[in-house]
Amino acid sequence: MAQDRLEFAVVPTAIGECALVWNERSEIVGSALPHGGPEQVRRAVHGWYPSAVEAPPSPVEGAAAALTRLLADGVGTLAEIPLDMSAVPDFDRRVYEIVRAIPPGETRTYGEVATELGAPGAAQAVGQAMGRNPFPPIVPCHRVLAAGRRVGGFSARGGPRTKVRMLETEGVYLEQPTLFDL
Repeated sequence: MAQDRLEFAVVPTAIGECALVWNERSEIVGSALPHGGPEQVRRAVHGWYPSAVEAPPSPVEGAAAALTRLLADGVGTLAEIPLDMSAVPDFDRRVYEIVRAIPPGETRTYGEVATELGAPGAAQAVGQAMGRNPFPPIVPCHRVLAAGRRVGGFSARGGPRTKVRMLETEGVYLEQPTLFDL
């Protein structure tokens, strides 16, 4: 079977340049959070999808607009963006479907996701699936926390700080805001 032609666009957002990678059916096959600048995000995309060609985002304009809005003000959902999960292992796909249903402003723990998956005790496996997430923030791994509402890991540039910033944009504060945060 011939592989789809892949295209990508660098999308400027409030937190930096992100990327969307799509196939001929305008399904997202991958995305990237900021990597330090447009050239770094292009290098990351080419590392994951060597054959992807940069193109205007017209086929995925709605996805780019929704992504930009969510990262700017925490409003909106990316749940309707079509994803191509054909290369994603079954366990990860099932985790991503659950996580994708978490609305902005809400969180779950790795353990809660595992329980919803029907695999209580698989919190660590859920965390590993989040670390492999090829669709951030369309699959909003930043909304999944460690036990006790601790930040846990985050593989995007800036690590846990970026995760906290994304959550705060959506109105989720893991600590009470101080006078200087209001």
